[in-house]
Formats: sequence, structure tokens, C-alpha cells
Amino acid sequence: MKLIKLDAIDSTNDFLKALSSQDELDNFTVVTAENQTKGKGQMGAKWESESGKNLIMSVLVKDFLYDNEQVFNISIIVSLAVIETLKSLDIPNLSIKWPNDIMSYNKKIGGILIENTIKSDGRIVSVVGLGLNVNQINFEHLPNASSLKVICNVDFDKDSLPFFIIKKIREKIELWETNSALFWKEYFNSLFRKGIPTVFKNLENQNFMGIIQGVSSTGKIQILLEDDSVSEFDIKEIQMHY
Repeated sequence: MKLIKLDAIDSTNDFLKALSSQDELDNFTVVTAENQTKGKGQMGAKWESESGKNLIMSVLVKDFLYDNEQVFNISIIVSLAVIETLKSLDIPNLSIKWPNDIMSYNKKIGGILIENTIKSDGRIVSVVGLGLNVNQINFEHLPNASSLKVICNVDFDKDSLPFFIIKKIREKIELWETNSALFWKEYFNSLFRKGIPTVFKNLENQNFMGIIQGVSSTGKIQILLEDDSVSEFDIKEIQMHY
């Protein structure tokens, strides 16, 4: 894979998107940064990271998605690739908080932001951003966050992680046509708080109780409500309390 290492950048996703629009970049080109000044999370949230302590990376993925209705497939592939990499490092109690936050116990250790661009010929090019808390230990203003070092009390080599993660992503993309049902099952079985009564907040800031039942083919979460009906929600429509 082609690796571009940066000391500091506003956003690795923005850098890679700009680069890919001007140049015919190799598939799986990776950009990493020691410090990111305007890191992005889901829904416009800011991704904060202590300089030099964590993995900040973006990877270009093309020639995989061809249908806008199937863009969630890349989310499944990447989140499972990260989970498998962390399992190989003996990180305990891993799960995926829908749609693709990486959890250990009930703490967030990683976030994934996927930005898709439809080209003029119909191809879909994905820029996959990953922030993974590796050796940071201070989360004073982030009570729901943790890191590999805090959880395992050991330093990790963050520079080797992109190679393992990209290897897993490539393997899953190559196997997708024959193994997609298995990958969907693995994703569902990895969901944080699956099958557990959980409080959610809707767009009207109203709390309600529900139980995660599954995820639709387009990535909407399916929740069993108290009246025994099942409703689907997009990421913009719901927030989990835990």
C-alpha cells in the first residue's frame, strides 16, 4: 500500500479527498498524521486526539461500491477489520456501536467516518477515516472515551496498525461476493447493546426505550419499541444513551 505520513494536518480525510480528485491514486492509499487540527466525527462532531499518541488515518477505497444503496457495506468491512485487528492484540470486550464506533467494554476507543463520492461515470470512491485511541491516557473531558493503553496498561506500536487494518480490509473486499452474508452476521453479532433494553433520544429530544433488533441493508438501525413495533432510524434521527 502507498503510505503518506504527515506531521500535522487539518483533516486526513479532507487531504486524501483533495489528493484523489487531482491525481489517479492507487487503491488503498493511506494517509496518517501525528496531529489533526480539525478531525471530524459523525454528524459534524469534532474528533479530539492528543498529538503523537493515537492512530489517525484515512484510506482510499475504490472499485468496490457501484450502487448507492450498498454504501453501508464498506462500513461493515472497515469496522470488522478494526475489530479483528484489535482482537489479535488481545483488546478485551470489543463491540461496534452502530453504525461504526469501536468500543471496549462501554468505552469508545475508535471512530470511523466514511465519505463517499460518486464520480461522473457512476463509480463510488470512498475515503475512510479512522481515529483510534492508542496510547493517550488523559480523557478528562471525554468521560465515555478510553484507549488501548488505558484498557490494557501497556504501550502499543501505533505505526504498525495501519498495515494490519488495511490487510484485513483488502481480504474482506476480496471475499465480499461470496461471504457478504457471513460478514453481515458478524457485524450484527458485534453490535454494542444488541438485544438489551436501551434509552434512545429522537429528533424531538424525547427519550424512549427500545431494543436493537438489527440493521437494514441501507444501514438503518432497527429498534423494537415498547408497543412491539419495529422502527428504522437513520444516524441523524437517533442518539443512544449508555
